Amino acid sequence: MRARLPALLADIEELVTCESPSSDLAAVAASAEVVARVGTRRLGVAPERIVHAGRTHLRWRFGDGPARVLLLGHHDTVWPLGSLATHPYTVDGGVLRGPGCFDMKAGLVIALHALAALPDLAGVTLLVTGDEEVGSPTSRELICSAASGCAAALVLEAAAEGGALKTERKGVSLYRVGVTGRAAHAGLEPWRGVNATVELAHQVLAVDALADPAVGTTVTPTVAAAGSTTNTVPAGAELSVDVRVAAIAEQQRIDAAMHALRPVVGGATLEVTGGPNRPPLEASASGPLLARAATLASALGLPPPRGVAVGGASDGNFTAGVGTPTLDGLGAVGGGAHADDEHVLVAELPSRTALVAALVADVLESGRGSARTATASRGGRSS
Repeated sequence: MRARLPALLADIEELVTCESPSSDLAAVAASAEVVARVGTRRLGVAPERIVHAGRTHLRWRFGDGPARVLLLGHHDTVWPLGSLATHPYTVDGGVLRGPGCFDMKAGLVIALHALAALPDLAGVTLLVTGDEEVGSPTSRELICSAASGCAAALVLEAAAEGGALKTERKGVSLYRVGVTGRAAHAGLEPWRGVNATVELAHQVLAVDALADPAVGTTVTPTVAAAGSTTNTVPAGAELSVDVRVAAIAEQQRIDAAMHALRPVVGGATLEVTGGPNRPPLEASASGPLLARAATLASALGLPPPRGVAVGGASDGNFTAGVGTPTLDGLGAVGGGAHADDEHVLVAELPSRTALVAALVADVLESGRGSARTATASRGGRSS
């Protein structure tokens, strides 16, 4: 993998210098073509292009049998067009910089080179989506379908601090609380109105009280709006709510409580919409794969990776949610995701690529070994 470093860097540059903000469908489509070109060059076969609601996703599937391993990543970023002018692609002093390099275009290149190093990819699926940064609205079903039945989902999102793997991620729920009141003149006859702002204040406090810091549950009122003019009793108001949970039971508790909210101000009505967006990635989904990664790292002469819990969500939440063992944070080592100091540590790229290749090979071999054992137990006959 050290010999591959110049090619790794060239491919990362090719991806990073094609800007791909999630909000710009044309930019995402152009980025997909670049990823497809680089992937075809490394893997020797072109991907399927899957377009949903104008968003372009790419899928490579190898072999005619069932999928055993899913490698998962995304090529959209949070950086707007023109970011290269202020945050150009550079490699200096062993540090690579550029918009989206850490989150997560370097991870895509790691996946491509890891697969390119293996002699037999039968049973592997590589899925690269184009809408992760906006909640994966068009790729969620694609991800869940690709993960179902796999022995492992390996997520090439950026590593945690110090190169740690992400073995727990909080689940996410998103809500909108809409309040309907009744307008009236604020000076002449305010008593004839039903004040939606006052009702919204009651709901903000009720929502905030649902949090449980002891178990890591946060319930955060975020964007709020009410009223239309300064001299009118507000007839409408709305509130957005962001929920993060470490366990599925907490996600269910909050969902029930949100939909059970009731108005306090006489005459006001509520409408609560939304719900769980991503289930939590719990430690039980990652534990066995983390142990496997530690064993393989030792065989490669690498330090054993640590597992950490993080608050942010990824598409790994979806793969864990369908029951597929999932290991996240296998991408680049560095830092500054979504920030001005986004960067990748160049020296870590070869070892990270080697670890991903070893994990894929190990999961595939385990599946083939099970198949051989099953065949032998039937006297060598195929069923």
